[in-house]
Amino acid sequence: MSVGKDYHFLRENAVSDHLYYIKKGILRNYYFKNGKEVTEWIAMDGTFCFSIVSFFQRIPSKLMIHAIEPAEVYVLHYDDLMRLCDEDHEIERWFRKIITGSLILSQYRMDSIQFETAQQRYDKLMEKRSHIIQRVPLAFIASFLGITQETLSRIRANH
Repeated sequence: MSVGKDYHFLRENAVSDHLYYIKKGILRNYYFKNGKEVTEWIAMDGTFCFSIVSFFQRIPSKLMIHAIEPAEVYVLHYDDLMRLCDEDHEIERWFRKIITGSLILSQYRMDSIQFETAQQRYDKLMEKRSHIIQRVPLAFIASFLGITQETLSRIRANH
């Protein structure tokens, strides 16, 4: 499916029924905390995006998912994925790799927030995903890093 910028794939309190593979574009997972948007994840070309808790527990999501830029996305419904996993062990293994990768990324993110300084988080982002700065608004990047836009500006000015 092709969508425009700001298309919402998942709205707050809806059940996450789909797994999204981003062929081209950027999707952002975010939620509201104290009336402010908090970016939990930024998924780019060639990666998957979904609300893990809602998808697996079949409960309403606190997360929302929207396109930061126009995107081409493949969409797979939960029921179809479960049926395919039951029917084909290769697909089941492929899906297990996706879930394992998501868990590892989540742990890295938690460790980063807990143990690294804002400067270290920014440096690591630039080392692994430097192209993100050209495509993602700085407000979303600051939120993703768990810092204010002012702190992000100071860090960037020192580079």
